[in-house]
Amino acid sequence: MGLFYSEKSTNDQILVGYANADNLEFLRRWFHEFPEYKNRDLFITGQSYAGHYVPQLAQLIIQSKLKFNLKAVAIGNPLFEFNTDINSRAEYWCSHGLISDATFENLTSVCNYSEIFRLEGIRGGPLTLDCDAVANQFEREVPRHLINQYDVTLNVCLSSVEAQSFQLRKTAKIDVCIEDETVSYLNRPDVQEVLHARVTNWTTFSNRVVIQYDMKNLETPMLPVLGDLVKSGIRVLIYSGDQDSIIPLTSTQTLVNGLAKDLGLQTNVPYRVWFEEKQIAGWTQVYSDALSYATIRGAGHKAPISQPERSLLIFTSFLTGMPLPKA
Repeated sequence: MGLFYSEKSTNDQILVGYANADNLEFLRRWFHEFPEYKNRDLFITGQSYAGHYVPQLAQLIIQSKLKFNLKAVAIGNPLFEFNTDINSRAEYWCSHGLISDATFENLTSVCNYSEIFRLEGIRGGPLTLDCDAVANQFEREVPRHLINQYDVTLNVCLSSVEAQSFQLRKTAKIDVCIEDETVSYLNRPDVQEVLHARVTNWTTFSNRVVIQYDMKNLETPMLPVLGDLVKSGIRVLIYSGDQDSIIPLTSTQTLVNGLAKDLGLQTNVPYRVWFEEKQIAGWTQVYSDALSYATIRGAGHKAPISQPERSLLIFTSFLTGMPLPKA
């Protein structure tokens, strides 16, 4: 997640990144320590599970009555509604040829993916026999170690296999082994020494991490909170990398459309394409200049990694409040 403080231009921004339970207190103390930034516009951004903690933080800021000049929030490929978002994966996988019709049918009629996720990830218990059979069927067709579900167009890192050479990884536009390489780098003794870090075995987020999120919070619906933000005059931008199967664009688009309808917002920018360097960069729709939705063509769950130029245009539009470019 990011916090951005700006004046009227975007040339002088300070980024303060954090992700902990004391976000609001951090902000209060930060502004107390650096009062010269207190009157600047404040923007909050994030992706993925930021679908929970970004709107929650923004809501706390409003409720706290603290004089932060909060202007807008932007969230990419966000988790908003557990069942809708998680179950939409089956349709996405089927529409992209990743699973068979039979598997899609089983994921919609026998045991949907939200139930599999809930049983394994939230309750931490065994699957029912029916759900276990569906999960195994899915795993055979979409092996986790061979398909990057965060960007279905990317290869996966085969760093332990000689067939994936160093040259192949480095000449590609995206280094698919960057996660493995980052882990190795941050575990180097000289790097930890320079960072003044406690000597540890650093790893990326996984179920083995000591600090755990409250998994039940995954099921807390966020659309009511987003609605409160819009009603409070906070501009909201939601965007989706269209190659992400973890939080597919189909569920996000459906949820944003539903939210706009519930709030009685009018469509003032009909669904249209937007451009970057004369190429279609995605599609967008705007409701009452308060709620915006956009897709980023060719982007995965972490859009700036796979489509940095298009992501920058999204971000610039977010900060300035300007519409995404037409042809």
